[in-house]
Amino acid sequence: MDLQRHRPPAEMFGDPDPTPFTEVIRQLDEYFGGQRTAFDLPMNLVGTPFRRTVWAALREIPYGETWSYGQLAERIGRPGAARAVGLANGRNPIGIIVPCHRVVGATGDLTGYGGGLQRKQHLLDFERRRHGSAHQDRLFEVAAFGRTPTDPCSRQNGGMSSRGSGSGGGSGSGSGGGSVQISELSQ
Repeated sequence: MDLQRHRPPAEMFGDPDPTPFTEVIRQLDEYFGGQRTAFDLPMNLVGTPFRRTVWAALREIPYGETWSYGQLAERIGRPGAARAVGLANGRNPIGIIVPCHRVVGATGDLTGYGGGLQRKQHLLDFERRRHGSAHQDRLFEVAAFGRTPTDPCSRQNGGMSSRGSGSGGGSGSGSGGGSVQISELSQ
């Protein structure tokens, strides 16, 4: 990196951390071990003011629960901006830690998750089981799902489309397999 043309000064970054992801790994282990419901990590998310507002609101969605894009839009004081909220949600740079998987379509449909809708379903089911929510006695079956790229929330990776289609019709429904209908099955 010494040959980098526009290298920022070292003092800009502070003291080096020999294990920069130790705390992130610890908190993720606690989350997947069922001992953590929210993350307490220092974050400096880079995005437009609107995106940062949406990402902050995502962190307010309680563990084991879901909000619709419209509910999230109302929460940030922008009723009627469900589609814009969905687009900002799709640009979330750190899924799970900023829980974009907790946002669903207006009718409760699973929509636009860059990590794949099966993974989104798995995360929601995991949280509901651990949380003991009212949905604990139900299984949700994914009727259809889209692509499964690597970034959990990114629209660029097959997540949310800006145009809805399919039978969900809710805000944020993806096109080309980006929307999912879920059906409840009694256990």
